[in-house]
Amino acid sequence: MTSKVYIAIRVPADPARAFEAFTQDIASWWQPDPLFQITPEGDGELSFEPGPNGRLVTRLANGELFEIGRILAWEPGKRLMFVWRQASFPPQQSTEVEVLFEPAGEETRVSIEHRAWDTIPQEHAARHGFPEHVTLLRAAEWWRASLRNLGDRLSG
Repeated sequence: MTSKVYIAIRVPADPARAFEAFTQDIASWWQPDPLFQITPEGDGELSFEPGPNGRLVTRLANGELFEIGRILAWEPGKRLMFVWRQASFPPQQSTEVEVLFEPAGEETRVSIEHRAWDTIPQEHAARHGFPEHVTLLRAAEWWRASLRNLGDRLSG
């Protein structure tokens, strides 16, 4: 079984709006974390190229575009799944992120499962030498901060 991070929060929006904010406004709610920088130059400005054949990319301050990963599932208002790679990952190495958008009364429960952390060796820069459980705890804190920010954006 793969090791994973699972985080869920409720946001003040219907599932269609929550999906739209997650995918179209990611640059406004994304919270960079120095432990999990996407590239050595930082995270840049993230954006999704929409649709089932799209990508998650980031544009760095120098104008360079880095592909974080391909979209594996694009179901507006329901589900999003994409590959996650940091620049320091070798080409064959990646993790996977699945996001679900579920109605919860007048709100939406947004849940993230970021899996395959066990494929990243402990000595890899993305793990900082941490044992797996510490890496997962730190990654969960990172996602929680970003999702809280998404919720705050939807509230405001």
